[in-house]
Amino acid sequence: MACLPLTPSLANQTPHPPVYTSEMTHSEQEIVKKAASGDRVAFRELVLEHSHAMFRLAWRLTGDESLAEDVVQDSFIKAWRKIGDFRLQSSFRTWLHRITVNTAMDQLRKQSRHDQMEAREPDWAQLQAGAETPRHDVQIDVRACTRAAMMNLSDTERTALTLRHFEGHSIREIAQILDLTTNACKQTIFRAVKKMRVELKPLVAT
Repeated sequence: MACLPLTPSLANQTPHPPVYTSEMTHSEQEIVKKAASGDRVAFRELVLEHSHAMFRLAWRLTGDESLAEDVVQDSFIKAWRKIGDFRLQSSFRTWLHRITVNTAMDQLRKQSRHDQMEAREPDWAQLQAGAETPRHDVQIDVRACTRAAMMNLSDTERTALTLRHFEGHSIREIAQILDLTTNACKQTIFRAVKKMRVELKPLVAT
């Protein structure tokens, strides 16, 4: 990831002490506290600690490596600017993921759905035919098909499914990140799983 440009504005402000939870280790609490006071070195430590996971999340949400890099860059800039106001009753990781999710959704809204899917949507009819008439010389890229199926979900469904089944967040955390009730969050994940099963059925049909 490119060198993160950090604005100096935070260092000139009187920060509010962050609220920590038991989900954060004492060491991370101290690093976040230093970063919230304008310590760039401490913030760099947080970048190194969380950048890989944030890129993985952004890539799963956008389906595009270059766009995911932009999302991570923008997310860390936003985190630097807002870290003095860290008040969420969750872990720092959850707070970062919420920023990443919101940034990714903003980026996706700027692009047309047609442009996003044009280069990566598989021919489902062809996959179905291939599944019904197995051919030993045809290899299906399961990962590519899974990514395409993920991109066919709504932004909210894709995000909820990713946070739950790939990132291991609890229903409560996902609901907090997406500003949903826990029941609405469960229903969103259920719909996403159901759609994925339909989309990927050609790969497992016999």
